[in-house]
Formats: sequence, structure tokens, C-alpha cells
Amino acid sequence: MTIRRPTSSLTKRRGSRRDRARPGERVEGADQAAERVREAGGPRDSASYVCACGFVFVAPVSTTVSCPHCGAGQAW
Repeated sequence: MTIRRPTSSLTKRRGSRRDRARPGERVEGADQAAERVREAGGPRDSASYVCACGFVFVAPVSTTVSCPHCGAGQAW
């Protein structure tokens, strides 16, 4: 006895595995700005913070940022 799963119309539209882009491959029509960011190593998330002591600094985005001048924790 052979059991077969019915083919839905959704799976027919997807295309074969050979037609899909592999990670690292360029996709036709991709956003050029996004492509440049990927080639540069990805986004660099940093933010400017103003501490209560008056010191203004730029640091990576994180949930635990401290002022390099006085050491006070910064709210995110």
C-alpha cells in the first residue's frame, strides 16, 4: 500500500530547491543599500548618550551602558 500526501497549490508555486538563492549569493533585484551594508560586515549599532554629569559619548547599543566619565548607568 502506498500513501501519498496531496500536493497543494502553494508547494507548486515555490520552485525547486535549485532555483532558490543560497546564503551569500546575490539575488537579482535586491536592495542595493542593504547589499552594501552586508558587504561591509553588517550594521554597526551605536548610539549617543548624555549622562547626568553632562558627558556626551557614543557607545554600542546595549542594555548595560555606563558613562565612561563617571560610571553611572544609562537608561535604555
